[in-house]
Amino acid sequence: MLKKASQAKAKRVAGRRVAIVASRYNPRYVNSMLRAAKAELAKARVAVEVVRVPGAFEIPAVASALAKRLAKPVDAILCLGIILRGETTHAEHIGQAVTAALARLQIEHSLPVIHEVLLLENREQAARRCLDAQHNRGIEAARTAVEMTRVMRRLGA
Repeated sequence: MLKKASQAKAKRVAGRRVAIVASRYNPRYVNSMLRAAKAELAKARVAVEVVRVPGAFEIPAVASALAKRLAKPVDAILCLGIILRGETTHAEHIGQAVTAALARLQIEHSLPVIHEVLLLENREQAARRCLDAQHNRGIEAARTAVEMTRVMRRLGA
C-alpha cells in the first residue's frame, strides 16, 4: 500500500521542479493519473510543469528535450501513459521502445525519469491502476519522483 508523504518530508523538497509528460491517448486513465500525481506533488511543495503529447510513443522525445533544457531545468521527469494490448503486437513494440528510451535517458542525464507508461491487457486493469483513488499509479509515480529528487540531491547530482 502507498504511504502518504509526511509534512516534514514535504518541507525538504520545496523548491524542486518536476516535469510531467502525459499522453492524451486513453484520456480517462491518463488524466486520472495526472490529476493524482499533480495533487501529490502539490502536497510536497514541488513545482510542476505538464507537457501533453499525442500518445505513449511520443513521451521519450519530449522527456529528452526536458532533460537537455538549460532554461528551467527539472529535478525529475514523470512519464504517464496507458497502452492497451490489442489483437496485434503493436502495443508491445511501443511499450518496449518507450521503456528502453526512458531507461537510456535517465542514465545518460543522471536524472530520475519515472516510468508510468503502463502496458496493460485490458480496461479493467487500467481502471484498477488509474481510477482507484487508493491505488492510483499517478500517486505512486509522484512519490517516487519526490524520493528520487532527495536521493539525487544527497548524492550531489
